[in-house]
Amino acid sequence: MLNRLDIVEAELDTLFLVSQVLNSTDELHSKLKAILEILHNRTGLQSGMITLRDVEDDSMKICEIYSEAIDRSVRYEAGEGLIGAILDEGNTIVVEKIADEPRFLSRLGLYNESLPFIGSPIAIDQGEVVGILAAQPLDADFLGEKARFMEMVANLIAQSVNTLRVIERRQMELATERDYLKQALVKNYRFENIIGHSEPMLRVLDVIRQVAKWHTTVLIRGESGTGKEVVANSIHFNSACSNGPFLKLNCAALPDTLLESELFGHEKGAFSGAIGQRKGRFELADNGTLFLDEIGEISASFQAKLLRVLQEGEFERVGGIRTLKVNVRIIAATNRNLEKDVADGLFREDLYYRLNVMPIQMPPLRERIEDIPELSDFLLKRISKQQGDRLLEIKESALRILMKHDWPGNVRELENRLERAAIMSNNGLIDRDVIISTGLEDEIAVNRPAAKPLRATDLQSEELDERERVIAALEQCGWVQAKAARLLDMTPRQIAYRIQTLNINVKQI
Repeated sequence: MLNRLDIVEAELDTLFLVSQVLNSTDELHSKLKAILEILHNRTGLQSGMITLRDVEDDSMKICEIYSEAIDRSVRYEAGEGLIGAILDEGNTIVVEKIADEPRFLSRLGLYNESLPFIGSPIAIDQGEVVGILAAQPLDADFLGEKARFMEMVANLIAQSVNTLRVIERRQMELATERDYLKQALVKNYRFENIIGHSEPMLRVLDVIRQVAKWHTTVLIRGESGTGKEVVANSIHFNSACSNGPFLKLNCAALPDTLLESELFGHEKGAFSGAIGQRKGRFELADNGTLFLDEIGEISASFQAKLLRVLQEGEFERVGGIRTLKVNVRIIAATNRNLEKDVADGLFREDLYYRLNVMPIQMPPLRERIEDIPELSDFLLKRISKQQGDRLLEIKESALRILMKHDWPGNVRELENRLERAAIMSNNGLIDRDVIISTGLEDEIAVNRPAAKPLRATDLQSEELDERERVIAALEQCGWVQAKAARLLDMTPRQIAYRIQTLNINVKQI
């Protein structure tokens, strides 16, 4: 028979082994199974069982048991049997002989009723019981010491379980946040959210609705600032691979050496500074979409490397020898004339045809002037949100000036102009005078001396206040006050009085 000192030494050795198991990288079930095996072999604590609380119904569910032939679907409610009593009371229960314990249910058929039983709660912060460690000693000697030893093992297990619960909770929060952000992205990039009802934009919408249904390469073409990235997002988030990743890369922003590493990844030691293996954008975008912006800017030497991936879906990491295969949908964009670049020998003809499977031509803003009012409302809402939900409103007279400009910078220039106007406005109201103060009208006069006529305004519209109505009439009449007075059914004296009292800056012709 072992003396007390021998038992203490065995328990200390066992605790050391248990701590090593818990600090390993194995998953939790493997750790718990190894712990029960250690208890059985080194301390004589037989028929070990670990239950963990089910977060859904608060019952105790068998997690690991030192027996392969036991039904692991058994659950214990609070107060039900010995396990339920430990769950309910939160204290260790020691039974000298199971046969004499009326709370023992023998639902598992595992324990020898002539031997003792010890069950200890696995408790985490503030005494919350998240599980139970139970086992059966071979005899009733030193039950108090054995119970304290079981409590120490249970406390070690509790630390691992608590860490795991924290990680699982964080993972659930991240998954929920990811799903929310994905839903928000899908909502933001629905086809209906692409701004514009002009004929050129309706044609673009028809094309992207069709191409989103197909897993094919898309080449989006158009001037800078026309919304190529918005279209790329819409195609991805309305396609069959919308649940996959959507990665972007501006090809013009990196030299060839960095571009190759960024797209294909690299192995450890492939070059100076490559201290570890790194996956490239193609690998990370597997089963998703990769958006390559400014594709026309890549060098001739890199074009050959890119062509192989587009043709075969295969590549090697920089410094690697293993061929990787991916399934990635490519959406490319450029503002260059690729046909001219091919003719001039600047762009490979085979790569051009590989990219130009489904071309989409984005119209410049000057070809869709009628979309400016809707675009302006959308952009002002975005500016407002960026500036802490400031109230911003644009008047009809301001829109009419915006619609006279050619917009060489397209939508990006429009957004910049609106933000400048918002800064210079009083109380967030952007009218004709605010737009004039940004210098836009002077630019129009210089760049387009023969500007196209303004769109006709309904002078009887209830949406126009008195000041806007007078300005609209003056604009329609070339700022001739007598003609504007007739349109408004006023006398020249009345309209002159309105101009003065409404503080309208009269344009000199």
